[in-house]
Amino acid sequence: MERTAGEPRGQADQREIAKFARMAEDWWNPEGKLRPLHRLNPIRLAYVRDMICERFGRDPAGRTPYEGLRILDVGCGGGLVSEPVKRLGAEVVGIDPTEETIAAARIHAAETGCAIDYRVATTDDLVAAGETFDVVLALEVVEHVPDVAAFVASCAALTRPGGLAVFATINRTPKAYALAIVAAEQILRWLPRGTHDYRKLVRPEELGGHLGRAGYQVVDVSGIVYDPFRDLWKRSPDIDVNYMVAARKGGSA
Repeated sequence: MERTAGEPRGQADQREIAKFARMAEDWWNPEGKLRPLHRLNPIRLAYVRDMICERFGRDPAGRTPYEGLRILDVGCGGGLVSEPVKRLGAEVVGIDPTEETIAAARIHAAETGCAIDYRVATTDDLVAAGETFDVVLALEVVEHVPDVAAFVASCAALTRPGGLAVFATINRTPKAYALAIVAAEQILRWLPRGTHDYRKLVRPEELGGHLGRAGYQVVDVSGIVYDPFRDLWKRSPDIDVNYMVAARKGGSA
């Protein structure tokens, strides 16, 4: 298991590791510190399902549309994405560099009967081990890594030719600063203050450039907006704040 003190290793930022270690015990509390993530999760999972089924010719209404696919959940946290993906038939590996978070994920998976391969690891660790996947998910991760280009390159190295990667993150715009940081963290207290650093947010065109240089082709960009009247998130053409990107790795599957 990776330490939360000492020198940074690979793409893990030690300050980010320490931050989320303190939040690990609250991962599965829908009304706790991660309430916004629980509200956001359904729209992220629906997008992932749509992109995977389109890429691999699966029926999104099927019981196990991910059957036969090996999927990596990068920055898996407590398993909010890994478990639903597993239940749709995939072989799932979930990685996170924080011991406490992976411990929480393993405990919850055991309670729910989900056989998920959770590891305290980084993408660099898996690249060094020569592992590959049909699908790589990096949801709410790129805004927390120290080197986005290197992180995207490591994700590409883990994606099989013809495979798919899905990223979800926050745009670097004045609107995003006002809503995702000032409003969400400082006024509404949806997230702990300091969860996001505006300087580390990534614009879609920047992420797209990194993806292209790593050997991906962007196939979809979709925004996510919050509906305060219904207390839910929905997909939108508006990518000024939250957005998702699906990209196909070059080559034949």
